[in-house]
Amino acid sequence: MLSEEPAPPPPPPPAPEPEPAPGCHPSYEGACVPIAEDVDCEGGSGNGPAYVRGPVRVVGDDVYRLDSDGDGNACED
Repeated sequence: MLSEEPAPPPPPPPAPEPEPAPGCHPSYEGACVPIAEDVDCEGGSGNGPAYVRGPVRVVGDDVYRLDSDGDGNACED
């Protein structure tokens, strides 16, 4: 009688997407973009009141208009 090898176990489920840190806007990754009335790129011409140092990747709506050229990367040097 032939013995059958057991089926391999199923692959593990994919890891969940990391949650943004508390107080960081979920539309941006790579740096904590604060949730504020207005956020500008540090060192740019914006007047704040909050600032973020890039680079920052836009992964949702660019609510603070940090990605001026629309390429998905914001506050680029």
